[in-house]
Amino acid sequence: FKLSTNKLILYVIMNKNQQEAPVTKEIFKAKIKKIIGFILNPRLVLCVGIAWLITNGWSYVLFAVGTYFSIEWMIAVSGAYMTFLWFPFTPEKILTAIIAIALLRILFPRDQKTLAILTDLYNKAKEKHKSKKKKDKK
Repeated sequence: FKLSTNKLILYVIMNKNQQEAPVTKEIFKAKIKKIIGFILNPRLVLCVGIAWLITNGWSYVLFAVGTYFSIEWMIAVSGAYMTFLWFPFTPEKILTAIIAIALLRILFPRDQKTLAILTDLYNKAKEKHKSKKKKDKK
């Protein structure tokens, strides 16, 4: 079969390591729509926002309050933490995701759709890790 350049790129992106038919623009758009719908889920956005406030937001609030009232220790502590956040090796983003998922499970236990997607993503990552270990042993 013959693929145009756009279809070939979509085929490579969407079907990496899979034996399936080529992906059309409609399928690609449907997958993108599904991903955006998942990310912009109001319950998930709320939980990510709360998790972000727990891991990062306090330092921005502390910095603003410290600056407004000229409290130097607040500026120093929050500034040091914000500086630490901008380093590439900071595990804060992983911690924010873990807290957001935990909050989602606690605050919205009946949101089975979002939890099912997260479970599916976890299982796919787990399978990929297992297959990589098997390749490394051979």
